[in-house]
Amino acid sequence: MQRSFLLRRYAICLGRRYVLAATGILFIGMMGCSRIDRIDSVVAQPRSFNRQDSSDKQMTSSAVKEIVSANTRFGFKLFSQLLRQDSSSNVFISPTSIAIALAMLYNGANGETQQAMAQTLELQGISLPEINTANAALLSALTNPDANVQIAIANSLWARQEYPFRKDFLQKNQSFYKAQVTNLDFASPDAKNTINAWVNQNTNGRIEQIVDQINPEDVLFLINAIYFKGRWADEFDPSQTTNEPFFTNGGSTQHPMMAQTGRYRYYENDQFQAVSLPYGKGRLSLYVFLPRENSNLTSFYQQLNSANWEKWLTQFNQREGSIRLPRFQMEYDLTLNDTLKVLGMEVAFEDNADFSAMGNDLALSEVKHKTFVEVNEEGTEAAAVTSGRVMAVSAPLDPPFEMIVNRPFFCAIRDNQTGTVLFMGSIVEP
Repeated sequence: MQRSFLLRRYAICLGRRYVLAATGILFIGMMGCSRIDRIDSVVAQPRSFNRQDSSDKQMTSSAVKEIVSANTRFGFKLFSQLLRQDSSSNVFISPTSIAIALAMLYNGANGETQQAMAQTLELQGISLPEINTANAALLSALTNPDANVQIAIANSLWARQEYPFRKDFLQKNQSFYKAQVTNLDFASPDAKNTINAWVNQNTNGRIEQIVDQINPEDVLFLINAIYFKGRWADEFDPSQTTNEPFFTNGGSTQHPMMAQTGRYRYYENDQFQAVSLPYGKGRLSLYVFLPRENSNLTSFYQQLNSANWEKWLTQFNQREGSIRLPRFQMEYDLTLNDTLKVLGMEVAFEDNADFSAMGNDLALSEVKHKTFVEVNEEGTEAAAVTSGRVMAVSAPLDPPFEMIVNRPFFCAIRDNQTGTVLFMGSIVEP
């Protein structure tokens, strides 16, 4: 049985100086497992899905918290598994992009396949209507949260004209995930260009092409794009950037280190230091966790999980200090099949995968993820810096901290209002 499932994510942080930008793509290709019989039912044209349950229309804050908590658990679980495969290299992923797109795909799963996906995505005990309405509210809350921070999330489904997809599957994705659904003649030489034009538009030109070719077995391409662009609440002065040693297991190299002093949300314990660097008005931040000199990332990752993450965040307090942070740029590319199988989704990759809520005889074969990240000095002087700093303060006798990020560290971009972790990464060599 031939099958295909192609996932691509592409992230860019600080694509040019003064700006932090990230772009994400999640690309899913579905293949039929057998010959498709022609029947009268065809792909539905985009239209609004009528949600019958009135509770679906009344999305509560507790439901959003529940889905964010599930996404966070999934994200750290996935990240931890990737580190087990290779902890000596840089890792940078967007758990939010992956979780949202797989939630869309989850609407097409049934039986054991749906149960396996629920386990992997930490969605056990949450009904499908609750998942969809919570994600709809979350997507709305994340969109353009700040005048100096832009987050754009777009979804699309490109369906082969003659394949009889379930209308309910398409309508749910249109309504809850605002997915653009398009019937496309996959045999046309322009089909690939049509999909890539959508990708280019929804990543502000950061990604021009995602589909190299369309195979005869392909019946559906599902694409999720995340575009993030933010400016630091307080800029790093480029004149303060100097070349300093960055220490790795293989020795040290000279690397540009940005420098800044100020008042930050900060936390430390015997194992690590951590600081929150805000964007715009402070709703979103870059969190940097630096293991102590007598420790390392391996020891830190033994503690890193969703429970400790939430506990640590409650212990950040305002504190004067100085930070030196490396400019860094990296690309990350991997296949996620084995990782998702270990996390419980093995049945989704087998011949008996059940995606009958989407259509007949469908299966997955490959999941890929790719990111790029670059961080530079400057941001904007924003009036927003005040609200980013109106926090519970630490004891006045605490001395100023010094945090020199000159060795491998963990970082994450988080929406502090919803708790959503948009990106997370292990930076071993900047």
